[in-house]
Amino acid sequence: MIVDTFSSDRTVEICREFTDKVFQESWLGYGPQKNLCASKATNRWVLNLDADEVISSECAAEIQKLLSGQPEFSLYRFPRKNFIADRWVRYAGWYPDLISRLYDKDRVSFSESMVHERLIPDEIGGVINRPIFHYSFDGMEDYIERQNRYSSLYAEEKKRLSLEVNWTHLYIRPVWAFIRTYFFRQGFREGFLGVFLALAMMFYTYLKYAKTRSIQ
Repeated sequence: MIVDTFSSDRTVEICREFTDKVFQESWLGYGPQKNLCASKATNRWVLNLDADEVISSECAAEIQKLLSGQPEFSLYRFPRKNFIADRWVRYAGWYPDLISRLYDKDRVSFSESMVHERLIPDEIGGVINRPIFHYSFDGMEDYIERQNRYSSLYAEEKKRLSLEVNWTHLYIRPVWAFIRTYFFRQGFREGFLGVFLALAMMFYTYLKYAKTRSIQ
């Protein structure tokens, strides 16, 4: 099943070659959009994948085997291999990047967040040790543009929630984001890309709080 937000390319045409369950809906934000998608599913169990995510045939078989019995948990996480262009990023916190993607929609749903949505409740869940392949960014420029957009969405949401930004958000957290990404999450093992990712995370952290403060 596909939920498309009125894309202007051949996405809908291509999808209809594989399924007639293609819906077009206005964009509501990441969390609300995924809940809308789940509401259209006829089965209780939902595997939620973004358009830039792929699972292997082995992963599909593992899911089918799980659902043929009585799943112990109401949601399951997967390790995720994230790529920038054709490079798999192993360090800097990018792997294993466990992410909840398979869930029982009668007991679990996505948060209504505009960005950085998550399944709730997600305290207890199982793990399927077959990775999701996430072809997330075409390159560094795409990464920077996406982080700029995400920071704007973050600011709008935090404005709605009345977050008060103080000096620690602007001056301490960005520095900590760099230290955590480059040293604790071993971004240095990625070479030049690791430096870029650590600096980009520092700037993104500053940007999302600066934008939030600018619209308070």
